[in-house]
Amino acid sequence: LERTLTFKWSGRSLTCVPILAANMDTVGTFEMAKAFASEKCVVCVHKHYSVEDWAAFKLEAPQVMQYMAVSAGSSEADFEKLGAILAACPEVSTICLDVANGYSEAFVSAVQRTRASFPSATIFAGNVVTPEMTEQLILSGADVVKVGIGPGSVCTTRKQTGVGYPQLSAVLECAEAAHGMGGHIISDGGCTCPGDFSKAFGAGADFIMAGGMFAGHDESGGDLVEKDGGKWFKSFYGMSSSVAMKKHVGGVAEYRSSEGKAITVPYRGPVLGTLRDILGGIRSTCTYVGAATLEQLPNKTIFIRVSMQLNEVFGNSDDSKGAAVPSAEHIAKAKSWA
Repeated sequence: LERTLTFKWSGRSLTCVPILAANMDTVGTFEMAKAFASEKCVVCVHKHYSVEDWAAFKLEAPQVMQYMAVSAGSSEADFEKLGAILAACPEVSTICLDVANGYSEAFVSAVQRTRASFPSATIFAGNVVTPEMTEQLILSGADVVKVGIGPGSVCTTRKQTGVGYPQLSAVLECAEAAHGMGGHIISDGGCTCPGDFSKAFGAGADFIMAGGMFAGHDESGGDLVEKDGGKWFKSFYGMSSSVAMKKHVGGVAEYRSSEGKAITVPYRGPVLGTLRDILGGIRSTCTYVGAATLEQLPNKTIFIRVSMQLNEVFGNSDDSKGAAVPSAEHIAKAKSWA
């Protein structure tokens, strides 16, 4: 499943298993980066760690830095902080420029400015869902375009705004546009099971980013709570939710609504169990369709529209996957996180 990708503008090459943990503060954590690095997967670290936090983590786990991306938005404060983090951690060579709506002149300008200021950095930028805007971001300096508006498990953009695009269609169309220009794409959001990762790769995604699939684990952020007679859960919320905005910017501005929700997900123990389940599913996909490598998967994929894919006569529960119980150490860590 390893791929070596060489990027259009930075000229850098990255050898990794191209699965990304989303830059959400309940997913894109330093602890997640340690776990993902052991499988050569990448974490887009959320933007709310301080420069001092990054410097301390570099000393603690220098071997992990190559599998991390530093995240930023399009504001002046984010740009200044980005520069400080890259100066403190030059081993990090990937930037994730992330906004909910990539269709703005301000965001295009932010991509151009970042490329001019950090010419040797690999830049992920998004989110968009159309081939025309994919091309615009690549021309503006993005090496990899993040594709997805509305498919995330805690995203309510489609409900609140009516705006969105079917994720598979977006990946198929944006991948073609990006690859024709020497760029790459990330399919961001919409995965609910290992098979969805395989479909996104089959549609032409170079990377796949997920949040909800990696929530609820030891390495995830979020409050750990006990309810329903001894069952354990962890909080998980979208970064455009009222919970996230209250935590980071003081609340939802009066002129807008939140476009994310807050939930609790069942506690699932160490994330490596989930990650390896996903990787195992993708490997099995490749054997079914005759792809010797992940790179060959799009050429071996045919999509057929169906009305039902899964047989759920017995529901979607699986008794072989019992409820996880957190250790005392993890309970203490969760309390300190809160």
